[in-house]
Amino acid sequence: MEYDKTKLIETLWECDPEIHNILISSDTLQDARNRLFDHLNDIERHLYNIYSDKYFKDLNLLEKNNAKECIRVFKNIIRTENETISNFSALQSLYSVGKGDIEPEDLTRGFLLEFIFLFKGINTNSGQYAEMDVPLFLKMIGMDAAKERMKSLDDYAMNMENGMRRYKTGLDKELIKERLDNKRFILDLFDAGEEEWQDYKWQLSNIIKDIDSIKSMVRLSPDELKGLELAMKNKIPFQITPYYLSLFDRENSGRYDHAIRAQVLPGENYCLNYIQSKNSGTDLDFMDEKSTSPVRGITRRYPQILILKPFDSCPQICVYCQRNWEITDIKDAIFSKDTMTNALQWIKDNPHISEVLITGGDPLTMNDVSLNWMLSEISGIEQVERIRIGTRIMVTMPQRITDDLMEIFDKYHELGTRELSIVTHFEHPTELTPDSLEANKKIKRLGINLYNQQVFTYYNSRKYESCLLRKTLKRSGIDPYYTFNTKGKDETIDYRVPIARIEQERKEEARFLPGLVRTDEAVFNVPRLGKSHLRAWQDHEVIMVLQDGKRIYRFYPWESKYALVEPYNYTDVPIYDYLKRLDDDGEDVEEYSSIWYYF
Repeated sequence: MEYDKTKLIETLWECDPEIHNILISSDTLQDARNRLFDHLNDIERHLYNIYSDKYFKDLNLLEKNNAKECIRVFKNIIRTENETISNFSALQSLYSVGKGDIEPEDLTRGFLLEFIFLFKGINTNSGQYAEMDVPLFLKMIGMDAAKERMKSLDDYAMNMENGMRRYKTGLDKELIKERLDNKRFILDLFDAGEEEWQDYKWQLSNIIKDIDSIKSMVRLSPDELKGLELAMKNKIPFQITPYYLSLFDRENSGRYDHAIRAQVLPGENYCLNYIQSKNSGTDLDFMDEKSTSPVRGITRRYPQILILKPFDSCPQICVYCQRNWEITDIKDAIFSKDTMTNALQWIKDNPHISEVLITGGDPLTMNDVSLNWMLSEISGIEQVERIRIGTRIMVTMPQRITDDLMEIFDKYHELGTRELSIVTHFEHPTELTPDSLEANKKIKRLGINLYNQQVFTYYNSRKYESCLLRKTLKRSGIDPYYTFNTKGKDETIDYRVPIARIEQERKEEARFLPGLVRTDEAVFNVPRLGKSHLRAWQDHEVIMVLQDGKRIYRFYPWESKYALVEPYNYTDVPIYDYLKRLDDDGEDVEEYSSIWYYF
């Protein structure tokens, strides 16, 4: 995908000669801006004016609608207000290259490709619909129409099924056998047996936190090794349970464990960016939780629910965690009863809080006594009708789901009075194993609902990869709940995916699944204010494309219909960089070609 920039510029002007003419013939940038608005308005009028001499009568409505969206985006990009907000003018760059005032090498491929596809779309030449025909069944009636319709639906299903076959789940027989071998290998190193393995306290006491131990169990890539060395040197916490390490491909052959490794092994880029952010004094609290925490241990962003954080560590640490700035090593983690007593009193004093989400850290890392006390205290608050526990235990240490823990859960799950529910965090279908399935069954037998929150990262973003996750989750008793855009922190750049890819996945892949399987909502978490739904076009818009091809989005928070809250501007990762990375990893990027038209 190393396109020649000179040829890209030639293609750019071929996509819209009129825009090129406007830019080279305008005496000033402002003159060019005004003429561009006139040009765009003219196209827009002709698109839908049946009396126009330029009426696009042979053009299908889908292409027209795409043109309308592209025009809207380009108008946003050339507005002076958005140039001021973003401190950049894409129009200035286009104007300069049109005039020949800058060299092709001064522009990035990501920038040029954004405008090539945008200009194609504006001129109804996106190519998305060129090879599509009107389905035959729409020209038929009765049984003939039904038979023809079945063919097209079967084609959709087979396309998805073929895509999902590229990936494995942790319930695959061959993978189960391989991981049993891994387990035996790890147990031999620890001089332990099955009884210890099934004891969550043994898992906790043998968490792996050093390079030599990891190297003795699995093969590491140069990037993983360098990242771990930097993490050790700079005291960036990482830890892995023996159970989760058994899910690795020990030989690091790249067959199935890319998402699992990325979950817990900090890479070199991550560590360097983390160190730079920390040394420069950058606030690592990306979600600005300090501004939504009325007392220590509580975060609240919504009217009736709040977050309660009793414990500040996990059995293992997710590299991209939004709270990596406050998650501590497991041996340093504390549960402060005084802090929680004060937080619980705050909840008691607020009659509007009907739901409490216990998270952290992973609250199920606490012992049964502390957990029972916590649930008992919350259950005693009259207005609380639901307790949510946010945990990754079923993924990282399913041995924690003991019969004793289930007795505690059962006490506080009282339908008609109070519901207890579990929100977990499976990232990839390879994480769903016989052990996690057994843990799920124990919880479901109590009538407790299980939900999943997926973070959409590079490592689970390939075609139909998340579809297989949804199907495997649902079969395992877990309802897909949210799919989160990866937090836009500098250190997580290797994990981030363009917003356009999340939207594309939802529209072109997840849509083929039955409704009960695709129950998750794709969301962007606006710092301080909360979730914005990515399917709702009125909640966000593209306002700029930067020199390196990054889009800037303006997000309108959920509260914008009730108060004059400030929009939030988010700088995304370049689509070109994402596609190039997929290409380097052997993906057929043609399968992602429509990504440019998701805004």
